[in-house]
Amino acid sequence: MKYLVTLGKLMGIMILILLISTLFITALNYFDIIGKKWVTILEIAFPILAFLIGGIGIGKSSNKNGWLEGLKLAIIFIILMILFNYLGLKNNLEFKNIIYYLILMITCIFGSIMGINRQKEKR
Repeated sequence: MKYLVTLGKLMGIMILILLISTLFITALNYFDIIGKKWVTILEIAFPILAFLIGGIGIGKSSNKNGWLEGLKLAIIFIILMILFNYLGLKNNLEFKNIIYYLILMITCIFGSIMGINRQKEKR
């Protein structure tokens, strides 16, 4: 039960980061502070940051196999993203999206490895 609570909190944090960053990017673009090129870069960078933070959080809460915990978190969140994009928005599955999801998955795994190593350093 404790694992599910931790997983829920981290997913909530990741969603909150994504929502706040989307609002931030939209406001900057609306007031013409940043151009289209920067919007594209930030649309890629903020989800990577959210997955890294989520991976670090799940790594800190796990006892062993940080990479596996990061993989689980990434798969769950990516499935939710796929369902939202392809069922809700009716977008087609493209090769660039698969690469993007793989980058997010690797980032989450890397973050969980960092998190479990930080946990071991504190002991």
